[in-house]
Amino acid sequence: MIMTLERQKDRKNKLAPRRQPIQERAKQKTQQILDATARLLDEVGFDDLTTILIAKDLGISVGALYHYFPNKHAILYALGERWLSRMTEALEATERLDIESMSLEAFIACQIDLMLDVYKEQKAILPLAQALWAIPELRELDAQHDHVVISHFSRMYQRLGFQQEEEELDRIARLHLETSHALLLTVVDQKSERSAKSLCDLKAICLFMLTKHHKPQ
Repeated sequence: MIMTLERQKDRKNKLAPRRQPIQERAKQKTQQILDATARLLDEVGFDDLTTILIAKDLGISVGALYHYFPNKHAILYALGERWLSRMTEALEATERLDIESMSLEAFIACQIDLMLDVYKEQKAILPLAQALWAIPELRELDAQHDHVVISHFSRMYQRLGFQQEEEELDRIARLHLETSHALLLTVVDQKSERSAKSLCDLKAICLFMLTKHHKPQ
């Protein structure tokens, strides 16, 4: 157990930014680094993404880049944290709706549209999602993301009148999450008419699944 805790602490230290941006200039530079990393990740993929490439794109030295992040994984971790923060905001916005008075169809339409906005604004969402799942140092964020989404979904189901026990609501929420995530990646990757059709199909699938389990008293 001690070794496990030590490894976790060591991993967090390796992924932590060199410094927490306090001044506005430092915050802007951090955002520039994350934006450039996301764009390059989309262009070249994870394997060919390097701190040298990121620094060159930003017009700074690698040493200057290391003032903010110690390595490539730390930058990707920060990118994943930004993604998780935006997803949490979208879920909280959904929870602020008058869910109790909504039909399942209206709820799903609003919920998916708010999540879609987050997927659309995140450049390189597919390679980032793959990195969060595949890279051991980043997997904690992937699990954290799932926990946050499932917790929000379960609370919203209860407000919609679902009567299942917590464990079953979490199971349904997991299916809802996995289905939405997989198809939203497809929606943002497609163009115009195909994307719109896939979005309609996603909403229909989620409506069918939740209707099956929606048995209010």
